[in-house]
Amino acid sequence: MYTGEKVRLREYRKEDAPKAQAYINDPEIKRLLGGAPFPLTLWDEEKFITQQSARSDNYSFAIETIANGHYIGGCGINALDWKNRVVEIGIFIGDKSYWNQGYGTDALKVLLRFVFDQLNMHKVNLRVLSFNGRAQKVYRRLGFREEGRLRQERYVDGGYYDLVIMGLLKEEYGQTTKESL
Repeated sequence: MYTGEKVRLREYRKEDAPKAQAYINDPEIKRLLGGAPFPLTLWDEEKFITQQSARSDNYSFAIETIANGHYIGGCGINALDWKNRVVEIGIFIGDKSYWNQGYGTDALKVLLRFVFDQLNMHKVNLRVLSFNGRAQKVYRRLGFREEGRLRQERYVDGGYYDLVIMGLLKEEYGQTTKESL
């Protein structure tokens, strides 16, 4: 487990599956993530959880509140490139009662600390839809910079949107975000 001020990142558990399914099927969350519009089944979530392995190039953490141990979302590393020491990350807070209170920011700080200090990565990338200004604001505050855009890459709710590519180098993390951890 990796702990911040408000949250801890822990392994996914089978009992998280019903909440995870509800979170990921919420239309607003699905829109922000730009995922497929099809609803996921409980079996889909259970399969996702059982397939998590530390021996993979992808790993997802459950985000749990420190105060009450409530599972509120997830984050993880994707496309881990050991040779070049680059990883792509993703995050979501599924329980909307925890939005705009710093839980996602805290989880992201913990994830960055894990990626840079435990995995010794050189660079972290992420992708965010162009209309998700709230997420972009958090990423910029933590030192991420926009590195490019994939124009009209995602079709969401009847329109095409850019996918913004953002990155953070280890030395930038050391200068801008580590002090705030």
